Amino acid sequence: MTSEKKPFPIPVRIAPDAPQSEEDLAVSACATGEPYALMVLGDSMLPEFTEGEVIVVEPEGIARDGAFVVAWANDEYIFRQLVKHPEGWMLKPLNPIYPNIPIDDVKETVKGVVVLKKKPGRRREAKRYD
Repeated sequence: MTSEKKPFPIPVRIAPDAPQSEEDLAVSACATGEPYALMVLGDSMLPEFTEGEVIVVEPEGIARDGAFVVAWANDEYIFRQLVKHPEGWMLKPLNPIYPNIPIDDVKETVKGVVVLKKKPGRRREAKRYD
């Protein structure tokens, strides 16, 4: 028996004139600047972030070189490290088996900056990213 993980909505800014489904309206109920939490899925950000850890994302955080971000790339939301290379900006997985994703516009691609990670159920074990 396999347990299937269901994707969940990520609050993002929605253009006021964009057509909105019921799910879009529920997601847009969050204020644009309101932090939100996500659970890490997969192994693309190992060893720093393990599957099951919770990350807190600041939608209006400052995306700097080296920051961990949630971004919209390749028609999906992904969690990566933002890195400046001589060729331009990249979304870099920490696990080397995954490819870097080049991006053109940081402001349009980055949807939030990770400010904290924590293991569920462990109140004192948290790590901040500033």
